Amino acid sequence: MSTQAITRRHTHLVQIDHVQVGAEAPVVVQSMTNTDTADAAGTAQQVKELSDAGSEMVRITVNSPEAAAKVAEIRQRLDDMGCNTPLIGDFHFNGERLLAEFPDCAQALSKYRINPGNVGKGAKGDEKFAYMIRTAAEYGKAVRIGVNWGSLDQSLAKRMMDANLASADPKSPDEVMKEALIVSALESAQKAVDLGLPENKIILSCKVSAVQDLIQVYRDLGARCRYPLHLGLTEAGMGSKGIVASTAALSVLLQEGIGDTIRISLTPEPGASRTQEVVVGQEILQTMGLRSFTPLVTACPGCGRTTSTVFQELARDIQHYLREQMPVWRLQYPGVESLNVAVMGCVVNGPGESKLADIGISLPGTGETPVAPVYVDGERKITLKGDNMAAEFLAIVQEYVETNYGEGGIKRSQSRVIPIKLS
Repeated sequence: MSTQAITRRHTHLVQIDHVQVGAEAPVVVQSMTNTDTADAAGTAQQVKELSDAGSEMVRITVNSPEAAAKVAEIRQRLDDMGCNTPLIGDFHFNGERLLAEFPDCAQALSKYRINPGNVGKGAKGDEKFAYMIRTAAEYGKAVRIGVNWGSLDQSLAKRMMDANLASADPKSPDEVMKEALIVSALESAQKAVDLGLPENKIILSCKVSAVQDLIQVYRDLGARCRYPLHLGLTEAGMGSKGIVASTAALSVLLQEGIGDTIRISLTPEPGASRTQEVVVGQEILQTMGLRSFTPLVTACPGCGRTTSTVFQELARDIQHYLREQMPVWRLQYPGVESLNVAVMGCVVNGPGESKLADIGISLPGTGETPVAPVYVDGERKITLKGDNMAAEFLAIVQEYVETNYGEGGIKRSQSRVIPIKLS
């Protein structure tokens, strides 16, 4: 699939190791571990899993001396595994102390995340913030100044509330709080620049948990600065609720050209893989036509014509197979992420959808002849029948990939997708 020509908001370009954020660079997908960072082996393994799933940057918690002491080891373990995904250090409350006590941590991280509301109050807070910014400047690191609704600087909020009460035309408390989020981010960014951090090392975020609030805040923030913006709900929630909320909020903003990195803050099901948040982020960008990450599978929802579960099982297996192959295919077959596969369940829309896909199979519905025509680039190529259709269709997909995206392949040379930069 080709990428959509959505006009992006003009921002600075921030270089974070091999990953570019902002300006004309593709929107970046990032994620965060939920391991104890003091467990270097466990954290490195989860970062590698997130990276393999497609996360282009991974944030880790740096909340204690034990955690900070292991950051350099985590970086080394990842390098030894051939994983060069940038690490972001998430600092709250004691970041300046940890950076001072563990300079190897400061060096190993590619970006620092600082929450102005949790740095500290008054002059002491200013000193702590200044130390972290100067450390970032010294080591040439990028900084995300991340303001959160739930941890907003209370002195700033009080100052703005008092000024609003004294105004001749006061706004609602909700409006003032949204403005306080934006002011906190912009004032903190200006402080960072005044302290010597270049503008092209700064990314901003103003996270809330409600969809409409997030859209309003980022529209306003985007209109008032040229810093790249990181998008995401603070707490999206679990399962379909979290996926729907994140999709609703981020899709509106991305369509308006707002947003340079995204994170889907899903609450994982107990025991479930952390990588789901990466997959959801990729699928938001890909279904909007903004980027391509993995071949798409078009499948019908099923109806009374499709009492057989064969097409459902085949669609599931194909989708799993394609995503499973991507770590290898991405390197061997450039452009394969734009492949479109159709798995349809009956004769109503089956042939038509299959012809429109690169490869499509139209399985027989209830009462239909038990054969499945396969279409390749719009032409009927073969008709499958019997109990081995799934394996035979997978073999056709594999052959198509090798022929079209391998060395000398037509679609390899014509691919217009923007490649993602992964280890």
